[in-house]
Amino acid sequence: MKHETLATVPAVDIPRFMGAWYVIAHIPTFIEKQAYDGIESYELRPDGAIATTFTFHKGSHDGPLKTYKPVGFVRDPVTHATWGMQFVWPFKSEYLIAYLDAGYTQTIIARTARDYVWIMARTPVISQLDYDQDVARVAAMGYDTQKLRKVPQQP
Repeated sequence: MKHETLATVPAVDIPRFMGAWYVIAHIPTFIEKQAYDGIESYELRPDGAIATTFTFHKGSHDGPLKTYKPVGFVRDPVTHATWGMQFVWPFKSEYLIAYLDAGYTQTIIARTARDYVWIMARTPVISQLDYDQDVARVAAMGYDTQKLRKVPQQP
């Protein structure tokens, strides 16, 4: 099924976007289906690429710690909101910053295929109102929100 390209935010201040983001909810990839305490961290490398570290506990808060280290590449030099995320060379998955609040405390990462989505925040817990608003944003992007999974996070 062909989807229209998703709109991204008009501009991302890359240095401000760097740091740790807690995964609040997602339509998970196969590796994330049993994720607890998911955190995605970004660090800008000197060459302009983004060193990414994704960690989570598998199956429970006490489950084995899993760590993945893909590399992000900013594809849109104007907005900085379209990235490629490389888990395996030479393939780069689409990574769209589709929502980012003014305070850089909440974001939604989406894909044109509407297959995966991530609601993330700078804190492990967000208010129910914020969560409901984020779910409404995801729905407006054309996602099936019934597929969303809240990621258990320890406060």
